[in-house]
Order: sequence, then structure tokens, then C-alpha cells
Amino acid sequence: MTLRKIAQVGHPILRENARHLTKEELASSEVQSLIDDLIETMRDAQGAGLAAIQIYEPVSICTIEVGDNPRYPYKPKVPLTVLVNPVLEELGNERFENFEGCLSVPNLRGVVSRAMRIRVRAWDRHGNDIDEEVLGITAGTYQHEVDHLLGKLFLDSVVDSKTLCTWSVFQRFHEADFAARVRAIVKRVGS
Repeated sequence: MTLRKIAQVGHPILRENARHLTKEELASSEVQSLIDDLIETMRDAQGAGLAAIQIYEPVSICTIEVGDNPRYPYKPKVPLTVLVNPVLEELGNERFENFEGCLSVPNLRGVVSRAMRIRVRAWDRHGNDIDEEVLGITAGTYQHEVDHLLGKLFLDSVVDSKTLCTWSVFQRFHEADFAARVRAIVKRVGS
């Protein structure tokens, strides 16, 4: 496994659409090594997720994992999940405001409106079908990562530019309130 450099906001690769993979490509040692690198880089950066495009590989793969992450102690746990060629479908009209940050937009956070319930269809890293419903805060994480594969950053969806703040300002003035809202969503929907 190799730690990869994470593309930063302004780099043209972050605005590309990721290319879908065939099952043959997914099974290759090169793509399996890429997935290992993606996981290692996400964990090293203490991210909740990372898309291949963020490590300069414009293919439709992203990883999500939330454990005992010191950056997100209030987020519900998500086991390591690898999504290949993911397609998301919003279920219902309910939305929530998610205070998001991004490894490609260091030290900046802002509020984004996300669907409360989504259906995700994808392959896992072995080409097995994934077709499941994801709820709440976890659904927000999935939407954030899949947006990367479509050339979008959370900055494109910020509901009000006045919500933009640095990480330290978020921690000082907004984190406690946001953590309480996250706990309320988790209590209501379970994720």
C-alpha cells in the first residue's frame, strides 16, 4: 500500500467525471492496489471517505469508513465500504443540513443540504452487487463522496456562503450545536 497525495481545490482533476470500470478492470491487480492505496490514504488523513479522483485517479471508486475518528466523534460508525460505479437515488423529500468539510478543501467547512434517505447501487471491490438504503448522516457521507465522482465539491452545494468557516472556527462556535443535531438525527433514523 502506498500513501497518495490528495488533490486540492482548484486542481482540474477534481472537476472531471470519473470513468466507470468493467468487472475485468476491477479484478486487475492495478485497480485492487489502487483501492488499497485509497483506503490507506483515507485512514492516514483521518477522513470519513475518499474518492479515487481525489488521488488523481479518475475512476468511479470511493471508500467510506467512520470508526473512532477524532475529527468526527459525533458521527455514527460506518464499517469500511468500497463503492465501485455507485449510483445514488434520493428516496423521499426529507432533507437535512450537514456541516461538511473535505480532504481536498483543507480547513474549510460549510452547510450543505442532503437527502435524508438514499438508495445506493454499486459493486463492492470484488464486483458483488450492493443495493441498499442508507439513512441520515451516513447518507450525507455517501452523497459527498459520490459527488466527487461527478466532478462536484461540497463548495458547489453550500446553502449559504455565510456558513463557510475554518475548522478551528467550526470547533469553537458550531461543533457543539452540529453534534447535537447529528445525535438527534441518529436517534431518529439510526444512522
